Amino acid sequence: MSELAIETNSLKKVYRSFWSGREVLAVDGVTLRVERGTTYGLLGPNGAGKTTCVKMLLSAVHPTAGTARLFGRDAAEPEARRSIGYLPENHRFPTYLTGNSMLDFYGSLSGMEAPARKRRIPELLELVGLDRWGDVRLGKYSKGMLQRVGLAQALIHEPQLLILDEPSDGVDPVGRKQIRDILHSLEERGVTIFVNSHLLAEVEAFCRDVAILHKGKVVLEGKVKELTAGKGYRLTVPAALPDHLRAEITSQASSAAARDGVLDLQFSGRSEANRAIDLLRGQQFEIEALTPTTSTLEEVFIRSING
Repeated sequence: MSELAIETNSLKKVYRSFWSGREVLAVDGVTLRVERGTTYGLLGPNGAGKTTCVKMLLSAVHPTAGTARLFGRDAAEPEARRSIGYLPENHRFPTYLTGNSMLDFYGSLSGMEAPARKRRIPELLELVGLDRWGDVRLGKYSKGMLQRVGLAQALIHEPQLLILDEPSDGVDPVGRKQIRDILHSLEERGVTIFVNSHLLAEVEAFCRDVAILHKGKVVLEGKVKELTAGKGYRLTVPAALPDHLRAEITSQASSAAARDGVLDLQFSGRSEANRAIDLLRGQQFEIEALTPTTSTLEEVFIRSING
């Protein structure tokens, strides 16, 4: 089996309006490489083309140009999709079904035999914290509970690739932590997890790699740790410095702010921070703290789509 779980080459999708004949370019030459066992986040503002990309991976939408492959197979082949579990953003599970009967129904659609479904369903309900709700109709579930039983549905046939569209939508903080823990355990077992989400803090806490789409194109891609790593430093020193020393240090800083008896200084690089430290230590002044500065994924996201 291919070492790549997902591989797209110059994927493009053009929609044509039935009424006006106007064309809309939804996805414009997207190339992605997602290794097996990776936790990967697909990010972008509304209308960026994220959902269209997911639909092309699932062969629910056919690309205008380019190719999509899953585990080395053409995504259009049914066999390529047998190992996929999918949780759509706006799922509509029949509300008259109970948690047990819904999972049994989707398990049968996945080709599972009845004995395997009978064994698997209680395990999954316990995994997502709904073991006491298996005989309750979905119409009585909260939005967060529906998300969790939806995740159980995506896991019913033990897929090797999990595609999740806004998996934490409507879930409270405790539930989000629970979902992250479940996904981490799947990652440890080698399951590839592909997440499409607007909750950037959740993606930053969970995903190893991300791609940011904007107007149908990939504008940034890489490892979360590398994208959010900063090259600057924050130096905290006592605010009660002689005027000449304070002026010399702040002149080298990119920003400076006094608060609660300390002076916060931001330096763009290591050499600038070291020069300030040498000046302070040379005159016997203590340093409160020195920390490298980082960016949040949200800050990286905003810069990438506004740049």
